[in-house]
Amino acid sequence: MNLIELTTPASGDIPVSALSEHLKLGTGFADDGAQDTLLEAFLRAAIANIEGRTGKVLLTRQLAWEVTRWIEPDCQGLPVAPVQEISSVVMVKSDGAENVIDAGAYFLRADDMRPKLASKGLLPSIPSYGLARIIFQAGFGDWGEVPADLKQAVLMLAAYYYENRHNAGNAGSMPFGVLSLIDRYRTVRLMGDRL
Repeated sequence: MNLIELTTPASGDIPVSALSEHLKLGTGFADDGAQDTLLEAFLRAAIANIEGRTGKVLLTRQLAWEVTRWIEPDCQGLPVAPVQEISSVVMVKSDGAENVIDAGAYFLRADDMRPKLASKGLLPSIPSYGLARIIFQAGFGDWGEVPADLKQAVLMLAAYYYENRHNAGNAGSMPFGVLSLIDRYRTVRLMGDRL
């Protein structure tokens, strides 16, 4: 199984001004905006970290999920949420030949925690030594549509990265306040629940 990010949020979609306000950086100086590239890098790192810990995609983008077998014959869990639409399902043979599956053969079973690719009957067979590539749109939307507690967690974590940028000793730690904000978004797997 392999999750591939096909598109990334544009620089204009990253909330640099919100982080600048959060950090209370000065404005009106000749070098105003000089740190925007640095702030954007810390925001991207914070977003990636929070998405990795929660399984939630914050800013909408297109992803591909490659699997070599279906977990269930009639559905396949998707590794992240929320999923807004499934764009296509492609069967890839071992020689690289691709076959796009008719969109009427599957549908999105939307769920805020465990969205799934589902079929009214059985999902199409995955070619021997090949794979199925599910291309889908995931994310809450733009920055304004991200839940407030996740936005706050991103700003707090990016600020932590900014303030500790010269201290490599704390590289693996995450502030408790950030952990408490994202905790309710983490997917809990019980009783062998699978993707």
